[in-house]
Amino acid sequence: MATLGSLKETVGELQASIKAAYKTIDGEKLTSEHVALKSEMDSKDFWADNQRAAEVSKQFAKLESRLAPWLSLLRRIDDLIQLADLSDDSMAKELEKEIEDIKKSFDGLKSELKLSGKYDDHDAIVSIHSGAVGTDAQDWAEMLERMYLRWAEKSKLKVDVIDRTVGDEAGIKSVNLTFNGPFAFGKLKGEHGVHRLVRLSPFNADSLRQTSFAKVDVTPKIDSPSEVIVDEKELKIDVYRSGWKGGQSVNTTDSAVRITHLPTNIVVAIQNERSQLQNRETAMTILRSKLAQLQLEQHAESLAQLKGPNEQAAWGNQIRSYVLHPYKMVKDLRTNFETSNVDAVLAGDIDGFIDAYLEFSLGK
Repeated sequence: MATLGSLKETVGELQASIKAAYKTIDGEKLTSEHVALKSEMDSKDFWADNQRAAEVSKQFAKLESRLAPWLSLLRRIDDLIQLADLSDDSMAKELEKEIEDIKKSFDGLKSELKLSGKYDDHDAIVSIHSGAVGTDAQDWAEMLERMYLRWAEKSKLKVDVIDRTVGDEAGIKSVNLTFNGPFAFGKLKGEHGVHRLVRLSPFNADSLRQTSFAKVDVTPKIDSPSEVIVDEKELKIDVYRSGWKGGQSVNTTDSAVRITHLPTNIVVAIQNERSQLQNRETAMTILRSKLAQLQLEQHAESLAQLKGPNEQAAWGNQIRSYVLHPYKMVKDLRTNFETSNVDAVLAGDIDGFIDAYLEFSLGK
């Protein structure tokens, strides 16, 4: 068992590490924001503006869940410092046990240090688009959709389908999904790019080897218009009749919405909802999200500096290869992280790739 002197030294070092980590996540700023939101929520006329109230409540809850474990850890280490000062040799075992418990809690929070990007704590919008190789590519896009849905289930994230276009024979042409939960964007941002599949085609009578591509776009979900302010004068908004199939519930009104951001030529089209207003709001959320992601990629200080999607979002920029034949291997071409357990990866076991990308990003 460690001596009382060495335990006191360990407690001091642990306190310094925890405070340094809290500073890294800008804990003081987050606490100030938390206090300001609480003050606003306590005001008498808080619910006079329902939309603002809902936005503030959501921000407060997010900050609350993020700060609570850190503040608890800081209180525990401060209490432990006092206990160590008052301890004698007979309390060394109790002190050692509390140190280990705090270390364990700290280790669980340290992964958050990799998720300190501007929008890392936001929900995520994930869009999957099949490549240009017909049915094989559309099937591959659906396989990726299933992979992310299973990962979300294991990670206890809620997923909503914004819209989904099925393939002509199998699979999907495209799908837009929202992943809702702590640090959804921060965890998924490394999935942004082109994913390549090599396999024996199940859609070819001769079972020839086929290479298919699918593009995955990951953007932070920007619910609040104040986070990314878009000039209405720079938008072209078209409405048209939804193309959804369906007997009695077929959409017979011009409810589908297409919004084009003229400076960057980003186009967002939504027809999932029956209301034109709902589709417009969803389209604007996606547009703000795409602009936020583009701003991050181009290191632009304002939207006016954006030049349109850069090559990072272009076809041919493979980030990961999934090989099912002639051997089995999934390899990330940026981090070189790889595994031969392809079945597990396609079943949602992608945490190894996520962690490797976060480590890779810290060194960039």
